[in-house]
Amino acid sequence: MIQLRILIFTSVMIPWIMSSVANNEYMEARKPAKATESMSDYGVLQDTDSAVTPKAEALPTCLLCVCLSGSVYCEDVSPDMSAVPTLPKETAYLYARFNKITKIRNQDFADTATLRRIDLSGNLIAEIEDGAFSKLPNLEELTLAENRLTKLPMLPPKLVAFNANFNRLKTQGVKANAFKKLTRLAYLYLGNNELTAVPHLPESLHVVHLHNNKISTITDETFCKGNTSHYIRASMYEVRLDGNPLKLSQHPNSFICLQSLPVGWYK
Repeated sequence: MIQLRILIFTSVMIPWIMSSVANNEYMEARKPAKATESMSDYGVLQDTDSAVTPKAEALPTCLLCVCLSGSVYCEDVSPDMSAVPTLPKETAYLYARFNKITKIRNQDFADTATLRRIDLSGNLIAEIEDGAFSKLPNLEELTLAENRLTKLPMLPPKLVAFNANFNRLKTQGVKANAFKKLTRLAYLYLGNNELTAVPHLPESLHVVHLHNNKISTITDETFCKGNTSHYIRASMYEVRLDGNPLKLSQHPNSFICLQSLPVGWYK
């Protein structure tokens, strides 16, 4: 009787156990495949996303640059910065040197009337829209050195220092009276350009650099007032004209009003 019960139990339980084991193996076999596929897909998506480098213009300015107490430092930014970033409205000083900015647009500084200093040295700026600086009544220092400018836009009236050394400025791109109304301008740097004439120089100037251009002639009124020998230009103490096809000996009265002769190396 006992043997019969054992036989019945065995005949019922063994198939059930085998079926259960097979079912568990099937389920376990499916789980890793599904998990592996999901993780693989996730990994591919992650790699694809990380391979896409965001453009500088798409990032918040104060994440891309350093913003500190009214100053914004965007120097040699990576990824490459090809346009002026959107600035906080309280920005007073912008340093965006050594980037790849190609153009200054009218709207770039439209909402930052607090700006007092802009330094855009070492970019690729070839064009500045004429009203780009017109809404900057407090701007005192503007540096555009080492760019690709062939002409100058209208400049803000309160400039004290303007630097456009190492550009491609031509006389036809710099209006004769471009600096005439800048009654506070003290420092003017236009060296290493392609100018053939000296623009009008305001009385406020202390220093003017025009070296390494293509200036071949000046007049008695370029720096002085040719109709009087009593006029002294007391504020101007440094003039550079070296590196131009200009012979100073042919213009003995052109510097008579200055405190000193032009500095630099002359042939």
